[in-house]
Amino acid sequence: MVSSAIVLLIGVLHIYILVLEMFLWDKPAGLRAFGNTPESAAKTKVLAANQGLYNGFLAAGLLWGCWLGADGYAVKTFFLLCVFVAGVFGGMTASKKIIFIQAVPAALGLIALNLA
Repeated sequence: MVSSAIVLLIGVLHIYILVLEMFLWDKPAGLRAFGNTPESAAKTKVLAANQGLYNGFLAAGLLWGCWLGADGYAVKTFFLLCVFVAGVFGGMTASKKIIFIQAVPAALGLIALNLA
């Protein structure tokens, strides 16, 4: 039960990231979230939208795993591992805060899923 709630919250977080990257990248909320300037955001808008789409796929997988209930263990595990790897890579290459936004919640989800 707790593990499903954590997975669901991580899925919702990735929908939020999708919205920020695909639709709000060059708007005040997106500029604040990513510490971007309007000029930089204008140059990278297409790349951000692509990132947002990938975050949407992660969200879809996590929500699918929740929808499957107890049968979704493997799906949840796979997508949590994907989020974890993406968070670690993003933390190493883009911003350390990505580790705390993506990798840590995914690790907690994996722990909770395996304790359930």
